Amino acid sequence: MAIDDGNTVTTKLLTLLNVSATKLGKRKVVEEDFVPAEKLNKRKSISFSDKVSIKRLDAEEHHVEEERATETDKADAEDDAMDVDEDADVRDSSDPYETHFGPNSSVLAEKVRTAVDQGAWTTSKEVLGRLGPATASVPVQPDPNAPASKTSGQIDILERLKGSFKAHQAKCTPTHAAKTNPDSPPEDVQDQGFTRPSVLVLLPFRNSALDWFHALTSHTPSPSFQIENQARFLAEYDLPPGTEDKLTSAEPGTYPLDHVETFKGNVDDNFRIGVKLTRKSVRMFTEFYGCDLILASPLGLRRSIEKEKSADYLTSIEILIVDQMDALMMQNWDHVKFVMSHLNKLPKESHDTDFSRIKPWYLDGLAPYLRQSILLSSFETPEMRSLYNNSLKNVAGKVKIDKRWLPVDIPDGVKPSFVHFDCGSPQDEADKRFHHFTTQLLPSVLKSAVQSTNTVVFVPSSYDFIRVHNYFRKTAGVSFTVLSEYSSNQDISRARLAFFKGEKSFLLVSERFHFYKRYKLRGIRNLVFYGPPDHPQYFTEYLSYPFLDEEVEPSDVTCRVLYSKYDWFRLERVAGTEAAAELVKIV
Repeated sequence: MAIDDGNTVTTKLLTLLNVSATKLGKRKVVEEDFVPAEKLNKRKSISFSDKVSIKRLDAEEHHVEEERATETDKADAEDDAMDVDEDADVRDSSDPYETHFGPNSSVLAEKVRTAVDQGAWTTSKEVLGRLGPATASVPVQPDPNAPASKTSGQIDILERLKGSFKAHQAKCTPTHAAKTNPDSPPEDVQDQGFTRPSVLVLLPFRNSALDWFHALTSHTPSPSFQIENQARFLAEYDLPPGTEDKLTSAEPGTYPLDHVETFKGNVDDNFRIGVKLTRKSVRMFTEFYGCDLILASPLGLRRSIEKEKSADYLTSIEILIVDQMDALMMQNWDHVKFVMSHLNKLPKESHDTDFSRIKPWYLDGLAPYLRQSILLSSFETPEMRSLYNNSLKNVAGKVKIDKRWLPVDIPDGVKPSFVHFDCGSPQDEADKRFHHFTTQLLPSVLKSAVQSTNTVVFVPSSYDFIRVHNYFRKTAGVSFTVLSEYSSNQDISRARLAFFKGEKSFLLVSERFHFYKRYKLRGIRNLVFYGPPDHPQYFTEYLSYPFLDEEVEPSDVTCRVLYSKYDWFRLERVAGTEAAAELVKIV
C-alpha cells in the first residue's frame, strides 16, 4: 500500500475542507437556514443592440452610485439566480460548452492526458481562412483507428447565440437573443469552479486595458445598461485631463506608426483590475473573488500574488488571453512565466466555496487540460514557442499560425554581411556568441581604421548587453558610450552628441532602448548586430540612419550580423524565410 505523502489531490482537498469547516464555527445549521451558494464562474448570456446607450457614472454622481449600490447587489443576485436556470436550457450532449467544460467533460480521457504530458502530438497542416496556413496539433489518439479531430471548419457556439452572432458578423446589425424556459431547473448542481474568475487577460500597459474596456462596453445592450466606476477607471487608465500626448499630436511620420500605437496614452505596466459582468451592468474594480474577468499586467498580477501569498483567484481560469506578447517580451518575461506557473492550481483556502457544486475535473486537478489559451503577437520568439509547447495542455488540441516572411527593405547599395558562428546546443549559445564576438568579429573591426570609429553595436538581449558593456569597460583603448533602457534623458542627450561629434568611437545600443525611445541616431557609418533584432523594422531603421547625414554614400556604410542556427526566428524576419533557410543550411 502506497504511503500518502500529503501532496496528493485528495489529501489537499480534504485538508481544505477541514479548514473550511473549522472556519464555520459552531453555528448549528438547520434546513431553513440553507441558502444556495452563488454561482461563481457561470456563463453570461450575450445580446447585441442597434444602438449602444451607456449610462455613465461620473465623479459628480458619486452619491448616486452609493445609493444605487444596494439595488445593484440585489439585481446581481437575481441575475445569478437566473443564470442557474438558464444554463439548464442548454445542457445537452450536443452543447460544445458542456462537451468541453461541463461536469462530465467527454474530452478528458486518461490516455489523451498522458499523451499531452508526454508531448505526444499529431500535427497537420491546415488553412484557416484569412488567418492563412497553420499547424494544428492534437494529442495522439488512444485508438489508432480513430480519426484525428479537426480544428478547422465551422465555429462551435451555443445554439441560443448563433442567430445573433451570425447576424452581427454579417452586417453588424445586432439582434436580441431569445431566452427560453426560464423556469426550468438545472439538471445538476456541479456548475462552478473553486473561485469565480474564469477569464484572464494579460496585457503590457494600461492603455491596452483601456482598449479592452472599450471593446467590452461597445457591445453592451441599450437602453439601461450601466458601467459602474467608469469615471474612476478612465481617470486611472487614461491620461489626465488636459494632458497632451506627444505621440498622437505630432505630425504624421514623426514617429513610426507601430511605436505610436504601442505607447500612446497611459503606459504604466503595473496594474490589475477585476470586472464583473451582469445583464444590466459592467462593474469595474470588483474584488477578484467576486469578478468574472481579470485585466492585468504580468508585473501587477505577480505583485498581487506575492503580496497576498495566494493565487487562489486563478484556480478556475477557463480562458487565458495573452495579448501583445511582443511588447511583453520587451518587459520581463519572467513575470509571464510566474503567472503561468500559478494558473489552475488547487486553492489554499476554501473562500466559502460550496464544494458540492464544483465540477469533478476541478477537484481532480485537471483544469489545465481544458483551459483555452489565446496567445497574440506580431512575431514569434523562442520564449513564446516554449510557452506554446510546454504550458498549453488543452486535450482538444492547439493551433499555431504559420507565416512566411519576406526580407526587410534596406537602402539601395548597402550590403549586410551575415557572420555565422558554430554552436552545438542552445544552452551554450550565449557563451559561443560572446566568444566569437570578442575573439574574431570585434578584433577584425578594431584593425580597420575606418570601421573602428562611428560604429554602433546593436544588442538584442538585455543579458547579452550587460555582458558586452562590461567587456568594453575592461578593454583599454576603446572609447564608447551607451544607450540602454535605463539611460536618463540627460545620459541619452550626452551619449548621442558625443557619438555624433566623434568623441566616442563606439555606441552600444540595447534593443529595449530602441523599443521604448525610438530615437534617430546620427553619425553612424558602421553597424554591428550582435544578433538579428527581434523587431525586423529596427534593422531597416538602423541601416537608414547613416543617410540622415549629408553626402553619405552606400559604399560608406558597413553592416555585419552575427548569427547561429538558434537565431532562426529573428533571422527569418530580417532576411526572409527563403534566404534564412539558405543561411542556416549552408552552415
